[in-house]
Amino acid sequence: MKKWMISIGVICLIGALYMLPIVGFSERQEAIIPQTSDKNACEIFIEVEGQEEKIPLETYITGVVAAEMPVSFKKEALKAQAIAARTYALKTTNYGKIAIAPTVAKQVFYDEEQRKANWASNFLGNEKKIVEAINETQGQVILYNNELITAMFHSTSNGKTESAYGYGGNDIPYLQSVASISDQTSPKFEAEQEWTLAQWNKLWPIQWQPSDFNRIQLFYNDSGRVERLQLGNNVWTGREVRTLLDIPSTDFTIIFNANKRKVQVKTQGYGHGVGMSQYGAEAMANEGKTAAEILHYYYQDIEIKKIDACLK
Repeated sequence: MKKWMISIGVICLIGALYMLPIVGFSERQEAIIPQTSDKNACEIFIEVEGQEEKIPLETYITGVVAAEMPVSFKKEALKAQAIAARTYALKTTNYGKIAIAPTVAKQVFYDEEQRKANWASNFLGNEKKIVEAINETQGQVILYNNELITAMFHSTSNGKTESAYGYGGNDIPYLQSVASISDQTSPKFEAEQEWTLAQWNKLWPIQWQPSDFNRIQLFYNDSGRVERLQLGNNVWTGREVRTLLDIPSTDFTIIFNANKRKVQVKTQGYGHGVGMSQYGAEAMANEGKTAAEILHYYYQDIEIKKIDACLK
């Protein structure tokens, strides 16, 4: 990874926010533009798969925050999301040299047209709130040992975040498991899905019988998520089961309800669980924590600094 040189002053001075006219909803709603460089000499552009043109970094981050985090969240949570998303984008694209997919596997991105469609008459207010969060964190990224981190984030933990080791077997110092108890207030904290036995068997490479559900062995890791599921000689990782069943989390239980003749799977948490919990960030923001405090909690031993795009 490239070493970073942090700007000592404001290089690539950014233009002022466009002034918004006060208009009724019957008039055309004008977008609020994130601050960008006047000359574009040092500006970083992001290539998003499916978009015709490359997008200025801060404009791209606006679309990511709008897609990835509820706009109703506190500004400090939105700011934490902006810094994490900016860091993830720059690391993934090598400062704009590689395209990035607008998907859950990378980062979801909503362009202005999508945001207008989603927010309708609330577009101006929502856009203003997110753009303020972007502008107040402009250029800020998360570093570990002076290098960009892989700033993973997720919606809701199961009460503890997952470590990088627990998720993929690689120990990453800044991606350790931490308590996130407030996630239990998230509307996505618990979920339940069910299938008929016939539907269930279509998903698996083996055919289950009702008695098999009494023989399931679930092995949990330190964060309370399923490391592996074993049925006789058949073994699947928790991640494989999550993908196979398309369930929200790897913290799950499986039973066969004999009365309903249904397989029932209950989960806690939503997402892979690694890095920053978005609902945890919102809870911390509600407690008065700043974006920096949120990020330092979910990513260990990191620094938050402003990049110098002219040196990239």
